[in-house]
Amino acid sequence: MSDEQTPQNEAESLKAETPAADAPQSDAERDAAAVQALIAENASLKDKVLRTLAEMENLRRRTEKEVTDAKIYGVASFARDMLTFADNLHRSLDNVPAEARESDPALKTFIEGIELTERDFISRLQRHGVRKLDPKGQKFDPNFHEALFEIPDESIPTGTVAQVVEDGFAIGERVLRPAKVGVARGGPKA
Repeated sequence: MSDEQTPQNEAESLKAETPAADAPQSDAERDAAAVQALIAENASLKDKVLRTLAEMENLRRRTEKEVTDAKIYGVASFARDMLTFADNLHRSLDNVPAEARESDPALKTFIEGIELTERDFISRLQRHGVRKLDPKGQKFDPNFHEALFEIPDESIPTGTVAQVVEDGFAIGERVLRPAKVGVARGGPKA
């Protein structure tokens, strides 16, 4: 009886053979799915690497710019404070009457010393990137000038700086202090 196959044994043997026939196909499908998953993961990782590299390059550029700006503008706050010192020197010289300067040799020498100190101070500021704005005769620009008043004058084009009350200063492309000016009005259009 063992040589004979019963219908039940035949069904079992068919069941045993069928998965074996299907197994290579499902292995191939699984392998293809795994390959597709790996390709997708690879693409995702490539994208992440490229984004990280771009982010690092942007960070490098931003850091480089910040370092450059720090070098240029690092003295800006100090320089702005020192402008008051320069203004006070200039005001002290302006308050000495011309006749007093000429009549007293000691006072004249003292004033020359203060003028020398003022020039030296301004040149030292310039060495550190601070420059004096000279707006007289230029078109009024609110980014660099602060209009205090208008001057009626038909000979000067309207909107032109006609008088400088207080010098302005800049460092690099930044204005430390705008020039305080009087602007012409009534002349031809600028």
